Amino acid sequence: MDQARALVLLDEERSAALQMLATLTRDFTGIVDASLDSNADDEHDPEGSTIAFERSQVSALIEQTERRLAEVDAARARIDEGTYGRCEVCGEPIADGRLEARPVARTCVTHAAGGNS
Repeated sequence: MDQARALVLLDEERSAALQMLATLTRDFTGIVDASLDSNADDEHDPEGSTIAFERSQVSALIEQTERRLAEVDAARARIDEGTYGRCEVCGEPIADGRLEARPVARTCVTHAAGGNS
């Protein structure tokens, strides 16, 4: 994959992740604010467990989105270093189709099964 196409895909990934992060942060703030306005006791109120669950779920999604942004930044760094598109395990080129589907990929399809991305 050429560098210009990779940059376009990574910019799209970054933009989508930033939008998602803004939405999730707004949702998290709304959940926290709503729980502050109520006298729900997470431990004893039947609704409290739902609020705690929602807060935990949104928090986990925020962390996941932050990791996604970090992956995009790491991929851009690989472009700058001249290593983008090469498998970090075997050094062989990563197929363009894989990079189209997952522009932050660090490994070829063969080595992706080993737990790397």
